[in-house]
Amino acid sequence: MSQSFEVSYEPETGRPSQESSRYFNRELSWLEFGARVLELAADEHLGALARAKFFAIFGSGLDEFFQVRVAGLKDQLLSPFTIRSTDGLTAREQLRAIRARLLPLLNAAEESYQAHLVPRLAALGVQIDRVGSLPGATKARLRRSFEAELYPVLTPLSVDPSHPFPYISNLSLNLAFAVRDTSDHEERFARIKVPTNFPRLYPIGGGSFVLIEDLIQSFAELLFPGMDIGESALFRVTRNTDLVLEEGEADDLLALVETELRRRRFGRAVRLEIAADSSPAIEALLMDELELHRDDVYCTSLPLDMRCLFEIYDLGLEGERGPRAAGRTPMPFAHPDGEPTDLFAALKGNDVLVHHPYDSFSSTVEAFVAAAATDPDVLAIKQTLYRTSGDSAIVGSLIDAAESGKQVVVIVEVKARFDELANIGWARKLEDAGVHVVYGVVGLKTHCKAIMVIRRESGTLVRYCHLGTGNYNAKTARSYEDLGLFTVDEEIGHDLGEVFNYLTGFSRPSHLNKLVLAPVALRKRITELIERETARGLEGYISFKVNGLVDPGVIEALYRASQAGVEVRGLVRGICALRPGQPGLSDHIVIRSIVGEFLEHSRVFVFGDPQDVRSEVLVGSSDLMQRNLDRRVELLFPLEDSALRRRVLSMLALEWQDDTNAWTLDAEGCWRRLPPVRGISSQLILNGGDVQAQVFHG
Repeated sequence: MSQSFEVSYEPETGRPSQESSRYFNRELSWLEFGARVLELAADEHLGALARAKFFAIFGSGLDEFFQVRVAGLKDQLLSPFTIRSTDGLTAREQLRAIRARLLPLLNAAEESYQAHLVPRLAALGVQIDRVGSLPGATKARLRRSFEAELYPVLTPLSVDPSHPFPYISNLSLNLAFAVRDTSDHEERFARIKVPTNFPRLYPIGGGSFVLIEDLIQSFAELLFPGMDIGESALFRVTRNTDLVLEEGEADDLLALVETELRRRRFGRAVRLEIAADSSPAIEALLMDELELHRDDVYCTSLPLDMRCLFEIYDLGLEGERGPRAAGRTPMPFAHPDGEPTDLFAALKGNDVLVHHPYDSFSSTVEAFVAAAATDPDVLAIKQTLYRTSGDSAIVGSLIDAAESGKQVVVIVEVKARFDELANIGWARKLEDAGVHVVYGVVGLKTHCKAIMVIRRESGTLVRYCHLGTGNYNAKTARSYEDLGLFTVDEEIGHDLGEVFNYLTGFSRPSHLNKLVLAPVALRKRITELIERETARGLEGYISFKVNGLVDPGVIEALYRASQAGVEVRGLVRGICALRPGQPGLSDHIVIRSIVGEFLEHSRVFVFGDPQDVRSEVLVGSSDLMQRNLDRRVELLFPLEDSALRRRVLSMLALEWQDDTNAWTLDAEGCWRRLPPVRGISSQLILNGGDVQAQVFHG
C-alpha cells in the first residue's frame, strides 16, 4: 500500500488551533449538518417513518461526502505541495478530524437506531427480523423462496491463483465468505454481490421483513455445494467518484462525460464499511486488497447502506410519515369557478411568486411549460435543466413543442454530479425530437434555473419568464422548499434573453438591467451591497438564506459589516464556515439553521431595512460558495412587486421565529437546537398557508 495513504487519525501537535481561526472547517461543518439530521432521527416527537427517513438521509449524505469530499482530501495527499483549508488544516489533519468527529456520530446513530427506532417500528407492526431467529416453518418457506427467486441470479466469485480478487463496484453491497474444500481442505475467499433489482427489505408476512443480505447469508450453503463455509462478512466499498473533465480538449462533451462515468466505477477506494459481526480475517484481507488503512474502515451495527430505510418510509402508515406537502394551486393558475384559465393573460397581469412544496409544482411550472408547448402563438421556448426527474412532464412538453414546429432550446448540464447519466439520456431524447440542446459554457456548470417563453401578441413579441431557486424536478419539488417567479417584466425578459445567448453562443453580457449573473457580476454585486450596508453602520441591515456559506471573500465582507455595527442575520441550512458571535470580529452576526420535514433550499438576500421600500430583496440559485460565485452560471433576480416582497420577508421573519426546527451556531462551532418556547414550526405554518397571521399577529 502506498505510504501516501497511511492516514492515522490520532491528534497531532503543531496544527493551527480552530479556536484562533476566522473560519470553521468546511468538511467538519458538513458533519455538523449530518448531526442535525441525526438529531431529528432521534426526535421522539416525530413519527417512526419520518425518523427512518432521516436515518436514510444521513446515510445517503455520508455516502456523497466520502465519494467527493473525503476522496478530494485523499487526492491532496498525493500532491507534492502542502495544501491547507481556509482554517489552516492540511488534508491529513482534516482526515483525522473527520474520523474523530464521525465515530461518535455513528455510535450515537447506532444507539438511537437500536434503542429507539427499532422498538418503535415493532410497536407499529413493522419488524426487521433475522432469519436465524425465525420459526422453523417460516425458515423453510424462506428457503424455498430463496431457491426459486434469488438463487438463480446470484453469482459466487472465488479468489484463487486462476481467479484474481474481484472488482468491488462503488456502493455495492457484498457478502464475503471463507470457504474450505472438503476434498483438499484448502481455504478460499469467495464474494457474492447482493442484487439491486430486488427489494432490500424482503417481506415475510404480517409487516415483518428480513434484509436480503441476511437471506443470502443464511442459505449460502446452497451456493457452495461440497464446501464448508467458515467466517463471513457483509461489506460495502465507497470509491472516489468525482469527475475530472478537460472540456477544452473535448470534441464531444457527452462522449467525454460517458467515458469519465465508466472510469468512475474504477475510482480508488476511500472507505470500507463492514458489519460489526464480520470476520476480522476477512476485514484484513479486504483492507489489503482495496489498499485501505485501518482508519478508512468503519464497523457498524447499522444496516449497511441506510438508504434501505427509505423503503420503510414508503410503507403506508400515514400518521407516522410526517406532513405531506400541501401542493396548493395558487392564483392565477387556479380559476375560482373551476373553468380553464387563460394562463398567459393571467400571468401578463401581475408577477406571480410560487413557493414549493407548499404550492404545487405540477399545476404551476409544469402547467406553464405545457401551455407554452400547445399554444399556437408561442414561437419559442428556452430553458435550463440541471437535474430533472425520471417522470419529467417538462421534458415531454418540450419534446411536444419541438415536434409541433416551435423553436426549443434547452441547456442541459451533463456535469450535474450524480445525475450525469440521467442528463445524458434526457439530452439525447430531446435532440432526437429536434430540440436544440446545448451543454453550457466551457469550464462552468450551468446551475441557474430559468425558462423563457416567447409569444406573439397583437403583432409584438412578449417574453414570459420563470426564474427559480430549485431544479425543474417534479419529485424533489414535493420535498424541497424553493421559490419561483413568473414575470413578463420587459427588462428581466431582455436580460434573460442575453443570458440564454451567453449560454448558447459566444456572447458575453455587457450589461444586465436587473438580473445578476455569475460568474460575470454576482460576486461583485453581493460585495457591493454588503459594503453599502457597512457604510450605513448601525443603521445597516443584512439578512440572507442560503444552503452554504463558505466563500472567504464574502465572509470577510460580512465580518467588516459586523465590526461597523451592521445587524447580520443568516439562515444557513448546511455548511457554514463563518464564525458568528466572536468578540471584535462578528459580534453582530447571528447564524441559524432550519432542518425539518422539507429540505430548505431557496436562496434569498435582503440588504437594508425590510420595512423600507428602498431595500433590495434578491432571490436566486446561488449559494455563498466559491463554486457558485466563480465556477457556475447562476442568477439572482430582484423582487420589486410590493406584495411579493412582503410575502418573502414574512417568510424570513417566520423562519426566524421558528423554535421547533431551528439550531443556532455559536463562536466555538457548536450548533444548539432552540428550545420550543412557543412551538413555532415555520414549515407547518407555511404548509397551512397562514403565514402573515402568524408573523404579524402571533
